[in-house]
Amino acid sequence: QVQLVESGGGLVQTGGSLRLSCAASLSIFNINDMGWYRQAPGKQRELVAAFGSGGITKYLDAVKGRFTISRDNAKNTVYLQMNSLKPEDTAVYYCNLKRYGLFYWGKGTLVTVSS
Repeated sequence: QVQLVESGGGLVQTGGSLRLSCAASLSIFNINDMGWYRQAPGKQRELVAAFGSGGITKYLDAVKGRFTISRDNAKNTVYLQMNSLKPEDTAVYYCNLKRYGLFYWGKGTLVTVSS
């Protein structure tokens, strides 16, 4: 059973920073498809940042230049560094992993950006 546990969310003012962490219960060394999604109230879940095949990273246009996804394979952890946060970044942020064709999700961590 794959488990993903997010942490690092909280309340921050506009322009502030947060770093989210996603700890996986298995080795992520050979896992390419991992990423972060978010879901704001009343909106659909959307991809924020992700790793893909060949080490390629992709970002939602709205966060390019402000968010950075990274990983520490030794710690089985993926991070999302979020800078210059805006009120529209307020959402529950979820970690996602794809393994053997199956998708796994964490329970999410809430990020609230006050104006």
